[in-house]
Amino acid sequence: MKASNYVKELREESVEALQEKLVAAKKELFNLRFQNATNQLENTARIKEVRKNIARIQTIITEKAREAMNA
Repeated sequence: MKASNYVKELREESVEALQEKLVAAKKELFNLRFQNATNQLENTARIKEVRKNIARIQTIITEKAREAMNA
């Protein structure tokens, strides 16, 4: 999935759903790091992708919080 499509999809989500996705992404990142440490991870680029997705989710959560404060 392209990043722009993923961001559009995230912007449509509620803050609660974004929080759930954030927790799931952090768990996935932990598991990927664990697999990498034990040399079981084949696609190491996935770590970078998940880290960027976490940052995207956090950015959108912050944007929604700012909108709520200004509205």
